[in-house]
Amino acid sequence: MNSRTDKHRRGRLALGAAAVSVAALTGGLVVAAGTSASAAVGCRVDYAVTNQWTGGFGANVTVTNLGDALSGWTLEWSFTAGQQVTQLWGGVFSQSGGAVAVRNAGYNGSLATGASVTPGFNGSWTGSNPAPTSFKLNGVTCTGSTTGTTTTTRTTSTTSTTSTTRTTGTTTRTTTTTTNPGGGAWPSPTGSVKQTDTRNVGTYFDGGLKSYYGIGDGGQGESQDPMFVVSDGGTIENVIIDAPAGDGIHCEGSCTIRNVWWNDVGEDAATFKASSSSARYLVEGGGAKSASDKVFQHNGAGTLTIRNFQVHNAGKLYRACGNCSTSYQRHVVMENVTAYSTKVLAGINTNWGDTARFSGIKISGSTTVCEKYQGVPKGSEPKKIGEGADGVHCIYSPSDITQL
Repeated sequence: MNSRTDKHRRGRLALGAAAVSVAALTGGLVVAAGTSASAAVGCRVDYAVTNQWTGGFGANVTVTNLGDALSGWTLEWSFTAGQQVTQLWGGVFSQSGGAVAVRNAGYNGSLATGASVTPGFNGSWTGSNPAPTSFKLNGVTCTGSTTGTTTTTRTTSTTSTTSTTRTTGTTTRTTTTTTNPGGGAWPSPTGSVKQTDTRNVGTYFDGGLKSYYGIGDGGQGESQDPMFVVSDGGTIENVIIDAPAGDGIHCEGSCTIRNVWWNDVGEDAATFKASSSSARYLVEGGGAKSASDKVFQHNGAGTLTIRNFQVHNAGKLYRACGNCSTSYQRHVVMENVTAYSTKVLAGINTNWGDTARFSGIKISGSTTVCEKYQGVPKGSEPKKIGEGADGVHCIYSPSDITQL
């Protein structure tokens, strides 16, 4: 992109990852299972906690259909410690006590043999947050195949450094994964894809948590091509972006960026470009590392919501463009964001009516929550005019911010 503010030289931070306990069952759980030999349904489930904080957590549930193609699906599991689903995407949920049922949304009911779908949700917990141990697809218990009896379980936790394996009737294999300190589990890629040209993904792209790289110079220099372009109303999810990452993701209109992880931010992680004030952008889950300038650049109009996200070693998490060719009013909402070694969460232009709202923010290190600028015409440099909560443009209270 051509219009940028607050340029810095590129910096990097090597983050140490700690081995974590699988006994606590607060990280991720993979349950591979199947039906009896006579059943036409089989499935494998990967349950992974993507972020956890006091009293709340986010999780993804990936179910892979191993049986005949389905024209509609319902996934069921039970919580054992009083957890409650508070918000879910990728399906329609109901809950009675600990029993949760998720049926397909209108757009993802067809599930071919070997295909996967990943509903994600936010939930609440008290005391402990053990992962479910059994799942059903269309009423049939998942066992990893249509005839097998082996169950494979992978769990992760962010609370300890020990590993435990336990057998419960069928064969169970338990392994550990690593996490960044204080945040949800940072995923490892399932594969690697080099692409040297921008990929226009249209209205939907599921990257399967593969690592994508190959555009640009690996730095935050100007005018690099994006890795992905998402059409108005589109969704991109389950992607890991590695260096060189170009200009990340461009959203041409309203969009959803879900469970996307930037191992090394290029020019920007994502740029939001819609011209309509009704545009809505959502960044749900995921995280970003090593952005000496900024992570998210808001050039267009509308409102960006950043939820259940973690950022490490960044200049700014968000910047509303202060010298773009069109001076839109822009808004950002940050919910359950954890920031490590990040200088500023949001920079906005008060003379254009921008706002930034914050809740459930956790900070490690010295971070300015909200900076205010005076936006200027293209070709000039915006001037910083203040910082901190004011109830009008930078909207938060002390209880919304927790220092780690």
